[in-house]
Amino acid sequence: MNRRQILASAAATAAAMNLIPTSTAQGSTRTFVLVAGAFSGGWIWARVAQKLRAGGHVVYSPSNTGLAERAHLLAPNISLDTFVKDIAAVIEVEELSDVVLVGHSFGGIPVSGAAESVASRIKHLIFLDALVVQPGRSAFDGLPSDVVAARRKAAQESSGGLSLPVPPPEAFADLGIGDATDVAWLKRRFTPHPIGAYETPLVVKNTIGDGIARTYVECTGKVFGPTIPSKAWVKQQTGWNWIELPTGHLPMVTAPELLTQTLLKIGNS
Repeated sequence: MNRRQILASAAATAAAMNLIPTSTAQGSTRTFVLVAGAFSGGWIWARVAQKLRAGGHVVYSPSNTGLAERAHLLAPNISLDTFVKDIAAVIEVEELSDVVLVGHSFGGIPVSGAAESVASRIKHLIFLDALVVQPGRSAFDGLPSDVVAARRKAAQESSGGLSLPVPPPEAFADLGIGDATDVAWLKRRFTPHPIGAYETPLVVKNTIGDGIARTYVECTGKVFGPTIPSKAWVKQQTGWNWIELPTGHLPMVTAPELLTQTLLKIGNS
């Protein structure tokens, strides 16, 4: 599917879903905490955050330790729990409440932990084309052994095993990115991902999002292989909502308007 087809399909989906305007005139002011996936940080949410803020909503898009503007903090001791604490701390210190917490791709794992840590402050938990792992398991546990071996090898060769190197240029097509300007932006901004966050397990006491409204948003325009097992698991569960968006794995880049409206619709549900 090319860019024109994706945008046309997105527009049709928006009309079919009867999505609400961004303006708070059609609903209450919401608080969103947007958590990025691997190799990226708060910057990747810029287009969506701008639209939400223009509608009067409160938006935080924290970057996890060792990534984006915090890349200088990359260190061997970074773990998944570091990311969980990064997210929970923002919610706690800013004294946020009724939070719509969104985790994209790899970000689905640390938001699972953060949601339990500050459960009383969370209104809705959204997994955006995200990885979902069970308590006690790591991101690597959900990947084929040959993929894990290849990633460890790449990490060793690029950083002595400290971090996973950024995706090669040919990988952008798999993410649904075809626009040259977007490709150049991502290439400039992606940073190596702390491997410890992939190796260490999710530590939670309860089921994922226990007692919190949960929605999985699947991006159907370009299926991202690593998310397939997570999606299969979610579909077998009760108590989850499911929404599909006709765009690629990075909807905040390829379809920011449709994603903004979708987040608002969920947040106001």
